[in-house]
Amino acid sequence: MWARVQPEEPGHRFLAEIMSEAQSESKTIDTPALSALENSQAKYRLHTYDYVEKGGTGASSSALGVDEHNVIKTLVFMDRKSRAPFIVLMHGDCKVDSSALAKQLNFKKVNPCPVEVAERHTGYKVGGTSPFGLKSALPIYMEKSIAQIEHEVFINGGGRGVLVSLLPSEIIRLLRPSFVNVAMGKTEQPASPANDVVIVNQ
Repeated sequence: MWARVQPEEPGHRFLAEIMSEAQSESKTIDTPALSALENSQAKYRLHTYDYVEKGGTGASSSALGVDEHNVIKTLVFMDRKSRAPFIVLMHGDCKVDSSALAKQLNFKKVNPCPVEVAERHTGYKVGGTSPFGLKSALPIYMEKSIAQIEHEVFINGGGRGVLVSLLPSEIIRLLRPSFVNVAMGKTEQPASPANDVVIVNQ
């Protein structure tokens, strides 16, 4: 049995509800991501918080009282030559080494998508982008260290102030991402080797 979770009040306490009770909640919070999770019979929990404009994963992790490392960002990049967009899933407290990413994907250069392009392809507003229920089918790459986490992580549920928590293994089952080694944190060195990409979604 799994549950959806809603904040009981501002702070770090949450009210867990059994699945039957949570179904009524989904009627008030309805996103393509949540619909996709439901249709896939995903095991997840739903969390909401007061969205902070440009607060990013720092704001959401603080609101939920969790480690920012376990809040996964959904980033939209594009190949600079073809301008084809793709998704990168990254730890909230890490940055993407774009040079390493380009090398591992055999692109000359990559860069973040312009907001309007990202929103057009994902169907989500920036700040509420989820890898689930995308408007367009996009390649999805996951930082490989995320897959090594054995507990639940938090990822956007398709709306600003909406997160879902689930096991990385469940994310992998649902999205079939390819793995890359491109994380740059406060104490990490730039990722390297072009042969670090592992393709699993073909």
